[in-house]
Amino acid sequence: MAAKLRFNCTNNMAEYQACILGLKMAIDMNVHELFVIGDSDLLVHQVQGELAVKNPKITPYVQHVEKLCKGFHKIVFIHTPRIKNYLADALATIASMIKNPDTDYINLLDLDLKEHSVHCSYVEAEPDGLTWYLDIKRYLESKNYSEDAMFNQKKSIRRMALNFFLSGEHLYRRTPDLGLLRCC
Repeated sequence: MAAKLRFNCTNNMAEYQACILGLKMAIDMNVHELFVIGDSDLLVHQVQGELAVKNPKITPYVQHVEKLCKGFHKIVFIHTPRIKNYLADALATIASMIKNPDTDYINLLDLDLKEHSVHCSYVEAEPDGLTWYLDIKRYLESKNYSEDAMFNQKKSIRRMALNFFLSGEHLYRRTPDLGLLRCC
């Protein structure tokens, strides 16, 4: 089976989509015992419960795979390094040579994540009239601190700056779910 994903996704999401497609095919073929060989160490260990799922966007995929696994009497996931996964490389090469009609796509899983609250914090003005993120922005722009910054303050600014980045004049904060919050 070869399929194209027609939505933007991470490599891990694509690995899970492929796994889900394979499991569905096996279920459709009335397979009761399945030996899954995967080259995604993360996927194999997350499905086996050996690694925690840190990215909330991956959680629904893991849950969907676990649900599909219940359709088998026995299912085993084994990790093989990509360099030794000759079969997958051969299939990927063949799949890339085949011209697929535009109708053969894998659609994005329809998932709702409504259990997380969304909060908005809005600061109209700081007591000194400067923005709360000024020190972070200054550090990212020029690696400089304010003149009166103490050692611990400098250390805090460096640590906080890891979660921010500049794009032109705009400062963005990375959220744990890989979203971006615009600060200015």
